[in-house]
Amino acid sequence: MSSNTFGKIFSVTTFGESHGPAIGCVIDGCPPGLALDASEFRHDLDRRATGKSRHTSQRREADDVEILSGVYEGKTTGTPIALLIRNVDARSKDYGNIVDTFRPAHADYTYWHKYGIRDPRGGGRSSARETTMRVAAGVVAKKWLAEKHGVRVAGYVAQLGDIVPAGFDPSVVEGNPFFWPHEAQVPELEAYMDALRKSGDSVGARVTVVADGVPPGWGEPIYGKLDGELASALMSINAVKGVEIGDGFAVTSLRGTENRDELTMDGFTANHAGGILGGISSGQPVVASIALKPTSSVLIPGKSLDKDGNAVDVVTKGRHDPCVGIRAVPIAEAMVALVLMDQALRHRAQCGDVGPVTPRIA
Repeated sequence: MSSNTFGKIFSVTTFGESHGPAIGCVIDGCPPGLALDASEFRHDLDRRATGKSRHTSQRREADDVEILSGVYEGKTTGTPIALLIRNVDARSKDYGNIVDTFRPAHADYTYWHKYGIRDPRGGGRSSARETTMRVAAGVVAKKWLAEKHGVRVAGYVAQLGDIVPAGFDPSVVEGNPFFWPHEAQVPELEAYMDALRKSGDSVGARVTVVADGVPPGWGEPIYGKLDGELASALMSINAVKGVEIGDGFAVTSLRGTENRDELTMDGFTANHAGGILGGISSGQPVVASIALKPTSSVLIPGKSLDKDGNAVDVVTKGRHDPCVGIRAVPIAEAMVALVLMDQALRHRAQCGDVGPVTPRIA
């Protein structure tokens, strides 16, 4: 399997399977001198982790990070940073009944045709377990971006099934299990998810990530567009079927006079473009949203085929999320941060001598 690395200067390679002995990543291109300790990974890994509420998969992994290289006396050395997390709560027997069948809407069928072999235990490499290491790498990127540029990356669930926030208060996002920005709706979400879980079905979600403090100038005009690379990175997350930058598909109903973000010395009049113009950051908040499909692993039988071409009904047992979007917030944040750090380093390498130019608006 190729293509396990993303990023150009700041690059991340992940490895491991859902039910293998461990998962890990190698971060290359991190500048030296960044203070880094294994304990700093805990917060974001806990935000992504399963088993934290009844509304997510009940797989319980410790997700303790081991730093194998690239850090000396508490600081990055500029050499590759290798991170490892041991898998301690895999239950491979849960997948014994699907070894010879293809789960509908999963990667089973396509992996079989691609490689002629597949790991049925939790999806193997196609499992969202792999995203744990993206979140770990994102911790490094978030810290560097905050320290060097004052950039803050934060996300929230912007839609769960057909429910949308009735208000927006970013201060409450981290205080509920749904990353929801309107506290008064949390009981409604609890009831909705309880009923969904009891039915054995699943539902999709929308997640929005905002990066504040991104200076103008990051990104490239053609093949290295900031929005293009964000879209690619976000689309690589499991279950993502759509990516929007700024207003996204909503711009189809706008007129040019409505959609353009006019410039004044007091700032832009709007941010329909999501903080990116011509592939380059404008200095406004960078805004990206993803649409995640409903979890394919459900208890309700679905039609499929086995490896001999026989018709079968598939019931996916084991521990699964009734809505993967709930845990996708820290994953999406990580991918945005990783792209931004890579773009920041590339900008510094080519255009670091340009310096600030005027006019620069707020």
